[in-house]
Amino acid sequence: MTATLSGCGGGGGSGDVTLKLVAADYGTSDANKSDTYWDGIARGFEASHPGIKVEVTVLPWTDIDREVAKMVKDGKAPDIAQIGAYADYAKAGKLYSANEMLSIPTQANFLPKLTDAGRVNRIQYGLPFVASTRLLFYNKKIFSQAGLDAPRTWNDIAADAAALERAGVKYPLALPLGPEESQAETLMWMLSGDGGYTDDAGSYDIDSQENITTFTWLKSHLVDKRLVGPVAPGKLNRATAFEAFTKGQVGMLNGHPTLMEEAGQRGVEVGMVPLPGLDGPSNRPMGVADWIMGFKQNDHRKEIGEFFDFLFTDKNIIQFADMYDMLPVTDSASAAMEDDPQYRALRPFLAALSQAEFYPFGKTSWAKVSESIKENIGTAVEPGASPEAVLGRIARDATAAEAAE
Repeated sequence: MTATLSGCGGGGGSGDVTLKLVAADYGTSDANKSDTYWDGIARGFEASHPGIKVEVTVLPWTDIDREVAKMVKDGKAPDIAQIGAYADYAKAGKLYSANEMLSIPTQANFLPKLTDAGRVNRIQYGLPFVASTRLLFYNKKIFSQAGLDAPRTWNDIAADAAALERAGVKYPLALPLGPEESQAETLMWMLSGDGGYTDDAGSYDIDSQENITTFTWLKSHLVDKRLVGPVAPGKLNRATAFEAFTKGQVGMLNGHPTLMEEAGQRGVEVGMVPLPGLDGPSNRPMGVADWIMGFKQNDHRKEIGEFFDFLFTDKNIIQFADMYDMLPVTDSASAAMEDDPQYRALRPFLAALSQAEFYPFGKTSWAKVSESIKENIGTAVEPGASPEAVLGRIARDATAAEAAE
């Protein structure tokens, strides 16, 4: 399904330049498709920028990365693409840098962690479009019935999961390490154990001692003791775990704002805390971001920059974040949402965003490494498995992927 929108224009503009923008659809039904948002943006921009038209094509997430890659390969790159990754195009010299497009106020307004995540070789090419963070969710009713407080440490998680298992909870702690999005679940646990995908220098460090310790703990204290529910973690996908949480079948799991909304609609009262660490709450939350970028091919640098300066106003950024229970990517929009009582429920996620750590988006090898994680990490906690050996296998895949770039 492809929707193409063309803004109506205004102010007597001549349409001297037409910007072609390809964007992802975040909607879950016809009622909240992203077409509506982009139509409004296009019309608003054209009304205030005579001489520039915007033609928008909205594609589903399942197709957009592949379709944009085909456009670029065929010599028909869009002027602007809002997709999941930017590094390959930046490395190939196909993108304008942020410095080349944006006004200084717009560029300076991005949250610093997101600016850093958008860089290749210290130059920002990926502009963050929308973001999210993750917290540990727990079912308040289930915890109250079991006489439990919110967990603060890994030992608390293990003790609480054991108590929930004795109380008959189907998934004391849901651990979705299935192929759908296990690269996210993996990073959350690695960060809580003071590890991560890369070291301080930005090199892959997947089989670090910290990461081995984390997955050894998950296996021995949760999985081996059957505290993660009836589905093996390597077979459990995020969507299935989230659905079980909204049905009141899960005691604890890592979640994001959209799940908070869905659970609330089904009458599940959600508690949220930073992911517990070895000795206390982790101060290294995981963040997720999607990106928007400007392509050089059609030589519309000035017009692309004007569009981005319009797009990244507080009103436009907050509107999109509000539509999909996501987080804004700029300092001013984040501050505005934090001060607005209607977004009170998002405040813990907004607070986490300033400290969040992201996937190594700037590495062109990341897509291949992510696939290796999805394929293999679930086996690290299987009966009789060696977490060290599985992490070592993924690390070797990362080294090979890096060498091939």
